[in-house]
Amino acid sequence: MEDAMIVSLYWQRDEAAIAHTQEKYDAYLHKIAYNVLNDSEDSRESVNDTYLAAWNSMPPHKPEILSTYLGKLTRRISIDLFRKRTRLKRGASEYTLSLSELADCIPGGATPESELELKQLGQTISAFLRTLSADARNTFIGRYYYMDPLKEVARYCGMSESKAKTLLYRTRQALRTYLEKEGYFL
Repeated sequence: MEDAMIVSLYWQRDEAAIAHTQEKYDAYLHKIAYNVLNDSEDSRESVNDTYLAAWNSMPPHKPEILSTYLGKLTRRISIDLFRKRTRLKRGASEYTLSLSELADCIPGGATPESELELKQLGQTISAFLRTLSADARNTFIGRYYYMDPLKEVARYCGMSESKAKTLLYRTRQALRTYLEKEGYFL
């Protein structure tokens, strides 16, 4: 079923929308959740919460690209669940690994006072990504947005793992330089 038809079902409050969403996007959403949570049961819970969030947010939202919309919901829900479950103990997941790799490029510790600055930082990073080659951009997004393991990023980008690792390192260095030129100092 086409995405526009699925969104239309959400707007009509037809419960078949959830079934069609699950049929089409379950594996994709589970992969996003698993890369953050590193646990199948938690990932399943996160994906189920995504379906509920989609149901509750449409209407008023009418996403043009349903996969992106659902992916963002899943990432947000998974990250919130990860933070909740790891307050006392820290587990190894692609989320923590990818954030640790970016730690010296991007300031952390979001507070209510820094919401606007974080939004501007996101726009600046997006502008930086548009300056990259397709390989560098896809590798960066695969690793730091989708939080895929380095080995998998290298595979779907058609390069060796060492080349992907080197490309990511150089991209992080370029990002750091770009952010400093834009007035972000670490």
